[in-house]
Amino acid sequence: MNNGLLHVPQPANEPVKEYRVGSVERTALRNALKEAKAETRQLPMWINGQPVFTERKLKVTPPHEHAHVLGYINEGDKSHVQQAIDAALRAREAWGAMSWEHRASIFLKAAELLAGPYRARINAATMLGQSKNAYQAEIDSACELIDFLRFNVHYATEIYKQQPYSPTGVWNRVEYRPLEGFVFALTPFNFTAIAGNLPTSAALMGNTVVWKPAYTQAYSAQVIVEVLQESGLPDGVINLIYVDGPEAGEVIFNHPDFAGIHFTGSTSVFQTIWKTIGQNIATYKSYPRIVGETGGKDFVFVHNTANVEEVVVALVRGAFEYQGQKCSAASRAYVPASLWEQVKVRVQETLKQQKMGSVEQFDCLFNAVIDKRAFNKITAYIDQAKADGEAIIAGGNYSKEIGYFIEPTVIQVSDPAYRTMCDELFGPVLSVYVYEDDLLDETLTTLDQTSPYALTGAILAKDRGVIDRLTKRLVNSAGNFYINDKPTGAVVGQQPFGGARASGTNDKAGSSLNLLRWVSMRTIKETLSSPRSVSYPFMEKDF
Repeated sequence: MNNGLLHVPQPANEPVKEYRVGSVERTALRNALKEAKAETRQLPMWINGQPVFTERKLKVTPPHEHAHVLGYINEGDKSHVQQAIDAALRAREAWGAMSWEHRASIFLKAAELLAGPYRARINAATMLGQSKNAYQAEIDSACELIDFLRFNVHYATEIYKQQPYSPTGVWNRVEYRPLEGFVFALTPFNFTAIAGNLPTSAALMGNTVVWKPAYTQAYSAQVIVEVLQESGLPDGVINLIYVDGPEAGEVIFNHPDFAGIHFTGSTSVFQTIWKTIGQNIATYKSYPRIVGETGGKDFVFVHNTANVEEVVVALVRGAFEYQGQKCSAASRAYVPASLWEQVKVRVQETLKQQKMGSVEQFDCLFNAVIDKRAFNKITAYIDQAKADGEAIIAGGNYSKEIGYFIEPTVIQVSDPAYRTMCDELFGPVLSVYVYEDDLLDETLTTLDQTSPYALTGAILAKDRGVIDRLTKRLVNSAGNFYINDKPTGAVVGQQPFGGARASGTNDKAGSSLNLLRWVSMRTIKETLSSPRSVSYPFMEKDF
């Protein structure tokens, strides 16, 4: 609830550091990488502010370097899930009653710590644990997470200021209460910023949280916990658990105090969760809030008026940065026949100029995919495309000897409904369909109907009339739509992120709309001059 209002100036996006040779930030990051690799760490759960160690240890290695052990996850069981829920419920009353300024100050301080003394550490942890290069880690675990923390405070201020009209003699007001119960945050491996935002955004609005990060993000999750603790977050407000998904779900989704889920992950998991919540709806004290961002089959549509070099950059960066493991990554492209040969040659040349290897080799643009499961899935699609006679025009090779390395692969498909144009691969594979220039409308229909997802999409064209036409024609195809750019790189405060259709509830992380999902309003009417008669003027007797 809001017991007072803190004036928070309009936040600015955190500047991205470049890590040039000889720069202070490059030296600091190198040192942080060395320090991280010098120690094998225990990665405990954190329940009620205390580390929880278990007998079951799961090894954590960099995806690009199997031989090195970063640490060991301490995996728990159902009893630890219950402990985390109990801790969250115990902390709920005091946390929800805390004046809003003090809650906000914790997350503002966390942003300052990440921008300063923890910047190199959070980036190094993300690089090693999730195989992100220096730039991809910087824009994620430093800049985006800082932006989430600062902008969420700004948006919360705007929400709390929204109050109803009060006529003479009446004072109307609205309280923005936290939800009644606990919130479950289920976060993915691919963005440290998402892992930090999903639990903290709900907590900022007065909720207490049980947070289950992906095991493949466990290493950087520990740094987030450390930052929050140093920022003064009270015990029990955010409780981190490492428990098998179905085992955790069995406890959480059967608990009467379950109040909501903040989710980013696969569509199939999200749909299963939604179904489970529906089946258990009579169990809960309130109707749970369900907020989720899932997958995408994100597109780039090229018009014949587009600039070839701009198309090449959009395709290569959009499809292959962070090995295509972004929910927003370009996965399918539609290129007109009149431009295709130029685009193909330049894509091939551009990819040949780039290196793939360890994140500690700063001249490598491409690194490893996240784990063995992802590696096997992606390479199976590549092998099937080869067997089916589809044209591999770039990449197509892979190896898991040292790490899970897959070359950026471009497949020119003969059929716009071929499986790699339809299925979400979540890896460095771009499928391209070459369409005849005079079949523009038919190709747009195909694009819109090919995928059940609607997360991100990009169009490239010079003709403003064409841009207007495509924007309107593809109105439902993407929640984040890009004109003459790649379909990745949404910035907090600038491009609120989320998609519709099978891509999620489109509650737009990085906006006030998302925070509104984590409050339950109470309207209070106070009459300052109360009536003292039951009768109304119309009841006067006629004479």
